Amino acid sequence: MRLVECIPNFSEGRRDEVIQEIVDAILSVRGVYLLDKESDRDHNRSVITIVGSPENVAEGVFRGVKKAAELIDLTKHEGEHPRIGATDVVPFVPISEVSMEDCIDLAKKLAKRISDELGIPTYLYEEAATREDRRNLANIRRGQFEGLREEVKTNPDRQPDFGPNQLHPTAGATVVGARAPLIAYNVYLSTDNVSIAKQIARNVRHSGGGLRYVKAMGFEIKERGLVQVSMNMVNYEGTPLHRVFELIKAEASKYGVSTVEGEIVGLVPQDALFDAIEFYLQLNNFSRDQILERRLQSVLDSQSLLIDKTIAGFLDELSSDSAVPGGGSSAALSGAIGAALGAMVARLTLKKEDLSSAHNQASEILSVCEQSREKLMQLIDEDSQAFSEVLSAFRLPKSTPEEQAYRKEMIQKAFRRATEVPLETALVALKVLKEIAVLVEIGYKDAVSDCASGAQMLSAAIQSALMNVRINLESLTDEQFISQCSKNVSEVDQESSRLLSEIMAKTFQTLQSS
Repeated sequence: MRLVECIPNFSEGRRDEVIQEIVDAILSVRGVYLLDKESDRDHNRSVITIVGSPENVAEGVFRGVKKAAELIDLTKHEGEHPRIGATDVVPFVPISEVSMEDCIDLAKKLAKRISDELGIPTYLYEEAATREDRRNLANIRRGQFEGLREEVKTNPDRQPDFGPNQLHPTAGATVVGARAPLIAYNVYLSTDNVSIAKQIARNVRHSGGGLRYVKAMGFEIKERGLVQVSMNMVNYEGTPLHRVFELIKAEASKYGVSTVEGEIVGLVPQDALFDAIEFYLQLNNFSRDQILERRLQSVLDSQSLLIDKTIAGFLDELSSDSAVPGGGSSAALSGAIGAALGAMVARLTLKKEDLSSAHNQASEILSVCEQSREKLMQLIDEDSQAFSEVLSAFRLPKSTPEEQAYRKEMIQKAFRRATEVPLETALVALKVLKEIAVLVEIGYKDAVSDCASGAQMLSAAIQSALMNVRINLESLTDEQFISQCSKNVSEVDQESSRLLSEIMAKTFQTLQSS
């Protein structure tokens, strides 16, 4: 498969609802898959990792950039991390059957589109850079939004690659590029003196005479009372993680401080971790083919068929002893099947000349069914991800009162999301069920049983999703949220039952008269 990874960075890490709207916009494109979502309140920044075909990923990212421009105002934005745009940086990374040249072309086309259609000036960096001094992202971001906003008007060196010499008033500018896999790696130090972190970062990064493939900055993390050496490892093979960690430890000891912990933001190639494991365990003559999971995956890949990775694979996962996927994902799948059946009947109706009077309605119904089918397919994964976040929240440490309070907050947050997703599934399925109730009246009569089958699948989706909402509400404490959701559950339940009865009655009436 042709696969490209993209890791857009957005200047928002505090408003969960804004972050979710941006993610939803990206994933509104079918065939774009969410790999990871990381938000940092101190940096006020979110890093989204997606994968898919080059064309689909580019379209998804564009929608995310557009949504971010609507929701993020940089004139009101504050955070530790440097930034020049609501969507700050968009790197494309080749994964499978895609070359670096393909990613460069993708970056240039997206950068031009962002400028042309959204009025946001864009810069090209790394492998897509049009000038050597713009390969380094730090050079482009010099002065951040506030500084660049003024300098771009008069300094020819700061002019964007696409767009006017004027930043978007609230969305700033966006940097787009192509690069190899990068690791965002942070090391926390046992001090609140940010000057120490900044000095160590200067000594570690390549531009300061340090390691070749390291970009580093020092930050104060006020929430934890610590400082952080924040790094981008642009070539983990040329400069492995353990090498930079050991150098930071040595530099920190000069100031009488120690390393507290490391942190990887987003995804990391497994070989980067294996390098560190081999170094610290001092393994001799070790082959990575000895790793159980690698050997097992190799065997499975050589044996599996396409169907094993789709329907059969999903059913295998569903029947396992894992908590995910579960009823919520199954509800979304059932709803997607119901929507697909509705789309089929609508298309059959459009092919019949003797039903031309119904073509306008059938066309509108087809659009609703197809849009809803795509959304329900996304909700299959979203439901599993939401409940995985619940499980992760329960695994948080609880040794101190602070840890207990944070764990409680995260559990509530996760359960809220795990309630919202199946409720959305039920609402989307109900939307389609309303269209089926019209289609069974005006549509192709020989396919009326398919209408009824679709209605039954949608009803099953709604009832299953509502059951998940009900059980998750029991774990929440926000009375206002509980009350509103309970009201929604009751309304959806009653409305869907009424519609299903009408559809089945009409179906049997049509069958008896034929």
